[in-house]
Amino acid sequence: MSTVIFEKQGAVGVVTLNKPPHNLIDDIFLKALMDCYECAARENCRAIVLRSAMRHFCAGADTNGFSTGRRRNQAEFEAILNGLEDVTIPTVAAVHGAALGGGFELALTCDTIIAADTAKFGMAEASLGLLPLLGGVQRVAQRAGSARAKEMAMLARRHEPAMLERWGVINLVVAEVDLPEAAMSWARQLAAGPTVALGGIKRLANLSARSGVYAADLIQTEVNDAMWATADQKRGLAAFAATGPGTAVFEGN
Repeated sequence: MSTVIFEKQGAVGVVTLNKPPHNLIDDIFLKALMDCYECAARENCRAIVLRSAMRHFCAGADTNGFSTGRRRNQAEFEAILNGLEDVTIPTVAAVHGAALGGGFELALTCDTIIAADTAKFGMAEASLGLLPLLGGVQRVAQRAGSARAKEMAMLARRHEPAMLERWGVINLVVAEVDLPEAAMSWARQLAAGPTVALGGIKRLANLSARSGVYAADLIQTEVNDAMWATADQKRGLAAFAATGPGTAVFEGN
């Protein structure tokens, strides 16, 4: 049985975490997840939904590996994070149940997070004598500021999604029954957009978050040029002139 499943629904790649009982993270699981993202790109998907088939989105890392004392080096961590976060198409995390530790960090690599109102989020590593290993501290700091990142990571509490929505850590909270359709609705809207332009937005935002506005400014012309070279840019301007804003039909190229 595959621990991560990929399927294509229209222009949306649906990536489903499928490792009983709680999608605990290990090396094989992460590789399978990255393989599915790469498959979505090869299949010309224009958005990705990351979801879970288990009771929880992901309850964190498989701590059995920690008892051996094996630690990843920083280059390995950065390769994992960059591979997930920098996939060129928009990503939407659909979170139900618990997203704890590494599971929360997986959600944070997505461009947007939609959560069921019954979900729970937290970075519990400090209670084990650890700290978040997959970039959770810095990604919460990007979204909500350093004070909230320290609060979440140091106190190791579980948080309600409504609070994290107010903080700006997650984008939207919906009733659990509505989560699948809400996530797919966002993904379909993103998939119907000008794919190259959206990829440029993502690249600029990610680089600015990591390296500051100046670093993003340095590649602005490169990103602009890629956008100007697309047929979607021409479709967008032509539709605006003919029938007004919001009427363009984009094809992703």
